[in-house]
Amino acid sequence: MRLLLVEDSARLRELLAEAIHGAGWRVDAVATAEGARAAIAVAAYDLLLVDLGLPDGDGLDLVRGLRKSSVKTPILVLTARSTIEERISGLDAGADDYLIKPFNHGEFLARCRALLRRAPDVKPPVLSVARLSLDVASGLASSSSVDLGLAPRERTLLEILMREAGCVVSKRKLEHALSEFGDELSSNAVELAVSRLRKKLEPHDSGVALETIRGIGYSLREIEP
Repeated sequence: MRLLLVEDSARLRELLAEAIHGAGWRVDAVATAEGARAAIAVAAYDLLLVDLGLPDGDGLDLVRGLRKSSVKTPILVLTARSTIEERISGLDAGADDYLIKPFNHGEFLARCRALLRRAPDVKPPVLSVARLSLDVASGLASSSSVDLGLAPRERTLLEILMREAGCVVSKRKLEHALSEFGDELSSNAVELAVSRLRKKLEPHDSGVALETIRGIGYSLREIEP
């Protein structure tokens, strides 16, 4: 899961990013509406978290613009605007939920989980390949119902490979998916993540093999019984 946080307060960005990472999701954080538009243009997100008091415009204008551009990604508005009229305006502008500052981080994560569960498009809530499964919303990866205990980067890698099971996923695509803005991957970061994922899959009878396609990328395929 990859989230975009649009918040002009550096301290709140830091705190929310820490909470999001703790939930096992990745997050890109920007401080302006312009930064949000630029991020959405180059990356695919599962959830947008939008503050309304942005330095370069009203966050509601950003939300309206995204909806007019047919962006269907769920949007959670984070704001100090607390009147009924303001909440109605936010929802009518295209937001899916509205959370008033200050808020409890537990409630914040619960609302994120709820929106991720009902995210649109073709993404299924649970991916399955042979005896391997991944609950996309919770991040729980298991083999024959046994939790694999994957780290966030390993879960992201597994999700991509499971979505394209049987096909070769390029190393470049994986590098982009595993990165975050301001987080530069080392040259062997993908190889390291693949190695760690393999080690966690090996003790389990998952019915899959994670193959390296030399010079191209990686493939997760079901093993013939």
